[in-house]
Amino acid sequence: MAKRDYYEVLGVAKGADADAIKKAYRKKAKELHPDRNADNPNAEAQFKEANEAYDVLKDADKKAAYDRFGHAAFDGGMGGGPRPNAGGQGDFASAFSDVFEDLFGDFMGGQRGRPGGGRSRASRGSDLRYNLKISLEDAFSGLTKQITVPASTACEACDGTGSEAGAEPTTCPTCSGMGKVRAQQGFFTVERTCPTCSGMGQIVKNPCRTCGGAGRTEKERALSVNIPAGVETGTRIRLSGEGEAGLRGGPQGDLYIFVEVADHTLFQREGMDLFCRVPVSMVSAALGGEIEVPTIDGGRSRVRVPEGSQSGRQMRLRGKGMPALRGPGQGDMYIEMQVETPVNLTTEQKELLNQLDDSLKKSNNPNASGFFDKVKTFWDSIKD
Repeated sequence: MAKRDYYEVLGVAKGADADAIKKAYRKKAKELHPDRNADNPNAEAQFKEANEAYDVLKDADKKAAYDRFGHAAFDGGMGGGPRPNAGGQGDFASAFSDVFEDLFGDFMGGQRGRPGGGRSRASRGSDLRYNLKISLEDAFSGLTKQITVPASTACEACDGTGSEAGAEPTTCPTCSGMGKVRAQQGFFTVERTCPTCSGMGQIVKNPCRTCGGAGRTEKERALSVNIPAGVETGTRIRLSGEGEAGLRGGPQGDLYIFVEVADHTLFQREGMDLFCRVPVSMVSAALGGEIEVPTIDGGRSRVRVPEGSQSGRQMRLRGKGMPALRGPGQGDMYIEMQVETPVNLTTEQKELLNQLDDSLKKSNNPNASGFFDKVKTFWDSIKD
């Protein structure tokens, strides 16, 4: 029986590009897979036919030969190389693995085609995280902080190669340097990390006695970190090349400093602005006056309290907040007054307050008078 045209088998037009061919094959593979067509006795044969067609058309050289000579290019008489379906099965492992590679990346062969095998012997070191807690004063002024980081560094005995006396590793005989091994399971080709080299693609025949072949050793390092003024909780500072050493001579990772600014006993921070709650005596709030307040730079500022001030009233001190992390500018500081009611009064003090209360009029307590007027109106409306 004459073979069908490969383009017809996949349902694409002649001259279709690689993407169109791959897309068509993926669709056919799903439609014709025997596991999904148990009631169709021809499904397996059609599935193999699609595999055979894709195996030819996915390869640029084979496709060019097929476009010129048709099936005769692979019958042996044209000198075109081996037939794509010499065993009646088609190169399904190769064809279907390509599609799964496209779908699932590294899980199904994402390392294929990389020069020198699957994976380089040298891999980049891991990034490290260091949590640094500083005071609000340090965040205001900036500082240089000495920290100690536990991390791996390149082994000095083998110069990071992992081999005794710095000898170069050899290609893994199990995976031939690919870092992965393949196993055929039915219609599928499954790739797993090579158990011999743990995916490195190379092995160390004579491991370094100091690092055991890893090319790195564990030890603490002292670093000096510059914390700029204006940082806040969540600020991240990156120190390039200060992370863990790479495996077998690979480049070092990075160190990330995550800053946390501790709560302050006097100031609350919102962005670049600072807030400070200041208690004010009842007399100062009523008569007005001046109070002295602290500032984050360690200085003092005198603030005038307006006559008749109430709790919650805010006053702004321009430029007394936090500096901008990047660029010029500085936030403000807000003073929030908390009018304090006197306690532990003597008998004489209580009598004086009672005399004062008797002398007060509604105009002296407008908020209280207005509130209780509303209360009276509310009660009267209920009675009606």
